[in-house]
Amino acid sequence: MTVTMESAATPVVALDEVKTYLKITLADDDVLLGELLNAATDMAERFTGQILVDRAVEEVMPVTGEWQRLSLRPVRAVTGVTGIPATGAEFALAVDSYGIDIDRNGDGWVRLGYRGIARRMRVTYRAGIAADGAGIPEAIRHGIIRLAGEYYAQRDGLETRPPAAVSALWRPWRRMRLS
Repeated sequence: MTVTMESAATPVVALDEVKTYLKITLADDDVLLGELLNAATDMAERFTGQILVDRAVEEVMPVTGEWQRLSLRPVRAVTGVTGIPATGAEFALAVDSYGIDIDRNGDGWVRLGYRGIARRMRVTYRAGIAADGAGIPEAIRHGIIRLAGEYYAQRDGLETRPPAAVSALWRPWRRMRLS
């Protein structure tokens, strides 16, 4: 199974917001702060188990005949399902040969009932809590700003987990899956 995702079109938090929080006025560290902001945003997505800003995702998975959960969430829309044979070109599937569902938790599900020559399927979908950074809950945004600030202050040894204050801000949006 492979999952590819486009980069977010708009950042969750603007660089100026982090600079204001850190009381930085010069542009000397803008590149570093941008990288730390990206790392903090990535940590927020991993911690919450959710994609923050809407973006396109493409996932290739085996055909099993069973319902399969899509890897990323929350799923906003499933935009396409195509069949991939063992050899040859990808092909369009008849609409009645597969099922799609998005449950109340934002998990996307897909099932290909028609096996035929398809051994794998390519599912394209959109995932994200909000359309852009302005729609992200303020606690998540503030946690990203605080974590980027922590990363900036502790440049020599970055922690693998967010500090307790940041975790507390993100915890209400955390979605975990039990195996």
